[in-house]
Amino acid sequence: MLEVAGIDVRFDGVVALDGVSLTVRANQIVGVIGPNGAGKTTLFNAVSRFVTPVTGTITYKGQSLLGLPTWRLAHMGIARTLQGLGLWPTLTVLENVVAGSPSRTRLAPDLLALPGADRRIAALREEALANLGELGVADRAGAYPGALPHGVQKRVIIARALMARPSLLLLDEPASGLSATDVSELIDLLRSMRTRMAIALVEHHVDMVMAVSDTITVLNLGQVIASGSPAEIRANSEVANAYLGQTVAHA
Repeated sequence: MLEVAGIDVRFDGVVALDGVSLTVRANQIVGVIGPNGAGKTTLFNAVSRFVTPVTGTITYKGQSLLGLPTWRLAHMGIARTLQGLGLWPTLTVLENVVAGSPSRTRLAPDLLALPGADRRIAALREEALANLGELGVADRAGAYPGALPHGVQKRVIIARALMARPSLLLLDEPASGLSATDVSELIDLLRSMRTRMAIALVEHHVDMVMAVSDTITVLNLGQVIASGSPAEIRANSEVANAYLGQTVAHA
C-alpha cells in the first residue's frame, strides 16, 4: 500500500533522512523505532506531506504523494495522529472526533441550513460515537479533553483519526505516557484494527512494538540500519549497539 523509496530530507543543509525506504502492506502493522533524533517523525512528516524530500519517491496504492497537499491524504484513506494530543480544549470529545472527518469540509454549507444538513451532521455524530465506542470511551463523548486522564485522551485522538475511514493509519508514539494496562489494551486494539487497515507506528515503547508488529524498521542518524521481523531485530547486533541494548537484543 505504502512504498517509501530512497528518500532524503534535509533542513538547512543538515541531513535528517538519508536514503530511507519503508514498505507497508495491506493489513500489516509496521513499527519504526530508533533513538531520539533518528528521523522517525521526520519520516512520518514526509509521508504526511509536512516536509518534502529532496530525492526519492513516496507512493500510496501506486499513486505518488509528492506534490499533493496534505489535506488530500485523508480523502485517499491516510490518517495520522501526532506526538502531542492536539485536542481542542473548548470542544467536547464528540466534537473533537467529528472534526477528524474529511466530510467536515461540508459543514460550512450545513451551517446555512441547506437541505440535508441535519442528516449529514447526525450521521457524522453517529459515526464519531461508534468510533469512540470501539475505543471504549463513548461514555466520555460529552466531556472536555482537559477533564480526561491521559490514557483516555490518547484513545480520543485515535477515534478522531478513524473518522477518515483510513486504509492506512500512521500513529506517532501512541503509547507515550500510558500505563502498563493501557499499553496492553492498545496492543489488543491495534490487532483488531488491522483487519480493516494497515498501521505504521513510531514508538519508543520497544516491548509494545515487538509484541504488535509484523515487521520493524530501525532508524539511526537518519538511516535505516535494520529491517525485518521482531525476532530478526532482536538478534541484530547493530540495532543492539545503536538502540536496544544487549539485554533486549538477546532476550
